[in-house]
Amino acid sequence: MAPNKLTTVLLAACAVLLALAAPPLVVVAGDPDMLQDICVADYKSLQGPLRVNGFPCKREANVTADDFFFGGLAKAADVYTGNAAGSAVTAADVETLPGLNTLGVSMARTDYAPWGGVNPPHAHPRATEILFVVEGTLEVGFVTAAAPSRLLTRTVSGGEVFVFPRGLVHFQRSVGPAPAVAVSAFNSQLPGTQAAAAALFGAAPAVPTDVLARAFRTDAGVVESIRAKFTPK
Repeated sequence: MAPNKLTTVLLAACAVLLALAAPPLVVVAGDPDMLQDICVADYKSLQGPLRVNGFPCKREANVTADDFFFGGLAKAADVYTGNAAGSAVTAADVETLPGLNTLGVSMARTDYAPWGGVNPPHAHPRATEILFVVEGTLEVGFVTAAAPSRLLTRTVSGGEVFVFPRGLVHFQRSVGPAPAVAVSAFNSQLPGTQAAAAALFGAAPAVPTDVLARAFRTDAGVVESIRAKFTPK
């Protein structure tokens, strides 16, 4: 065999062996690496409603320590006045803490009324959530996406942690005699929250009644009755 052909064959053989030895291709997605140390959100410089993955950066010379501080999680939210769910969320995300811009993390505090205060079924389309119960006792759970869907649920008490996978519908409910408090962390600066009931029955324009009636296997009257509870007065 000619030297050039032999070299080509050897190179091809090496390539095949390397391909066989390599691990299976895994496709992952995540926030891109930062190109600067900080990018404090500059809320005042927004030009119209268009934003691309975050806020514009404030000039570094104008950045202060206060841009990285938020004290809102220290105070309990009112879960009794005009609150049908008996829970309230205080978010520490990029919309309340400008220093989080481009950092890909955020937190939230949720307060629950005793015996039944509930954070209704919802999903975070952009983040996984890890929840730490500070006080009280919660029943928590999420629904798997694979058919048939399964509800994975358990009781979580003070000092314990539970994880909700990204994008899956989940809930928390207080099951103790005292108010409960939980702190959540997210791997997104703005995880987004889509409450299942409000999204379907409170959207504007409204989701067609016949679509909801077929989806929930009920009649139009029931759909309209539920929708009336989500329509702003």
